[in-house]
Amino acid sequence: MADSPVRINKPEEESAVASSDQKRQMEQAYSQMKRKMQMEEMGKLIKHKIMVLSGKGGVGKTTVSTGLALSLAKNGAKVGLLDIDITGPNVPKMMGLDGHRLHVEGGRIFPAEGHHGVKVISMAFLLEDDDTPVVWRGPIKLGAIQQFLGDVEWGKLDYLIIDFPPGTSDEPLTVAQSLPDIDGMVIVTTPQDVALLDSRKSIGFASSLKVPVIGVVENMSGYTIHGSGEAGQKLTINAPGGRKINVDVGDDGLWSATLDIFKQGGGEETATEMEVNFLGRLPFDPGVVRGGDDGVHRIIADPDGESAIAFSEVVSGINQFLSSAINDDGLEII
Repeated sequence: MADSPVRINKPEEESAVASSDQKRQMEQAYSQMKRKMQMEEMGKLIKHKIMVLSGKGGVGKTTVSTGLALSLAKNGAKVGLLDIDITGPNVPKMMGLDGHRLHVEGGRIFPAEGHHGVKVISMAFLLEDDDTPVVWRGPIKLGAIQQFLGDVEWGKLDYLIIDFPPGTSDEPLTVAQSLPDIDGMVIVTTPQDVALLDSRKSIGFASSLKVPVIGVVENMSGYTIHGSGEAGQKLTINAPGGRKINVDVGDDGLWSATLDIFKQGGGEETATEMEVNFLGRLPFDPGVVRGGDDGVHRIIADPDGESAIAFSEVVSGINQFLSSAINDDGLEII
């Protein structure tokens, strides 16, 4: 059988192929440069940028992220909430924005608006339905994250809260390297030893990126029960682990006791050992679960309740850190 003839490209064909490749490379380079400039411009319009991380899943990180955003907005701040969890985005559901679709105009993406005017961007807004899986390899995910950072019309914000998937991998690394002037990371943990072990990894991760750790938040820290009795009466409450808690009934006939369902104090101990701030404890509150499913966060449903008060204390600790950072760097120029 005769060999097939070898086709030799003519010089003009090779020139056309090279020209096409060069054009594509130039377009890609221009697009990357333009996005980088947009991210730098966005950085100037956003006063504070805060990353919220956890070493493992199931510690309530997204609940904490939405709670921080709502607590800050409740106090009058302009807040954005960026959901970087590409494969498991839950922020829209917790913010009551299920089914929302993003508005795109002039190549710019406009965020959705949730409770208290919080601006929200999430991969969930781009999915056909909640059951659609996002099966993307790393480079595609990173491209989407950079687009969320550079192509979104956030406007002027006092705070941008960035919610990440669990762990210390591509997503936080991409944001830390792409977004200028990040104020720091908030590390979310629960009191169990396994969660505390992973939170230490997150603190070490922040150190390797030279991003400050704003502090540690201990979530699901104690469940408070309430009851009534005769004023001045002394009661004994059976607590988990066979412990007993003595409580006194107040003059108003009411009493309360906090049960350490998942232990307590581990987050503070970890923060002390790792020499970072402890921002506070958030209670184990069944209303948070119901609120997340209903799209009405506990801060909205019960603005004067224990969870709302606890979030306010955490926000106060964050603002103290930010204020001290400004003072360390010199006077803030407005």
